[in-house]
Amino acid sequence: MAIPEIIVEDTEALENLVPEVVTNHPHIKMTEDASGLQYLEVSNDFAKAKIALQGGHVMQFHPVHEKHPVLWLSDQARYVPGRSIRGGVPICWPWFGAHPTDSTLCPHGFARVIPWKVIDVDTIYNGATRISLEMLQTPEAKRQLSYPYALNLTIIVGRRLKMELATTNHADHPFSIGEAFHTYLAVSDVENIQITGVQECVYTDKLRNYERAVENGCLAFKGEFDRIYMDHTSDCVIHDAGYDRLIRVQKSGSNNTVVWTPWKEKAHAMGDMGDAEEWRKMICVESTNSLENSVIINPNRTHVMTVEYNVESFNVNT
Repeated sequence: MAIPEIIVEDTEALENLVPEVVTNHPHIKMTEDASGLQYLEVSNDFAKAKIALQGGHVMQFHPVHEKHPVLWLSDQARYVPGRSIRGGVPICWPWFGAHPTDSTLCPHGFARVIPWKVIDVDTIYNGATRISLEMLQTPEAKRQLSYPYALNLTIIVGRRLKMELATTNHADHPFSIGEAFHTYLAVSDVENIQITGVQECVYTDKLRNYERAVENGCLAFKGEFDRIYMDHTSDCVIHDAGYDRLIRVQKSGSNNTVVWTPWKEKAHAMGDMGDAEEWRKMICVESTNSLENSVIINPNRTHVMTVEYNVESFNVNT
């Protein structure tokens, strides 16, 4: 299903997305493509990363000591204003999946297609690069969510990639949100990996009309897979013998984990999933709050969801 275009009406608000502190930072370069989308390119002693200001979208993360990137990015991703980018870490907010009452609104919310502004960049104590962003409340964003709020994202690029999404309620009443880091992780072959960390967890199977069951063991993949693990706060670990590594996904403030692979037929029908067998090179492990695990935020309170991606050496006994 095509994602509806978002028309950015407040062009004046977009003129100063990048403050002077970015241009003066030795590890960050600002670039712009032919369609007008802006990017922050980070290169420090630990890793390289690329962040699209549309969506506050971390597109690439590649530690310098790793042969392969941690994040998967489709070679047919669309770089168009108002369209989401296939791969990396799209931010789903303020709902996850279809809007609960209006199917004409953007699936997975509008945060991933709205421009974000750089608030600050700095180098923290361990030498990693920290970037602070805030989503612009354009007229289109206000049309879809009318009550007052602030949405901020902190990205730390170091040996690990860390992301913190903070939602602040500036209204005089509580409100509920769904959210996700919809992360595409790079793997050698989805058919030859395993995922641990969801054993004995109740899941909702989206391929079986949201039927619920308990996961009995580690995950392996032989076809399309789309499950929401409920009340899940533990680490997930992707065991990838082909790349001789583990990827550990550690999180807080998130009570669901989604694991998804489209497999061949659905991937080929999507249009922006890449050529031939590129879908085999990714698995989505998403840190979320959705369904009955959606978050209620009281007035003048802030909810923070944090995730960290770390590459570890492969050990079959881990």
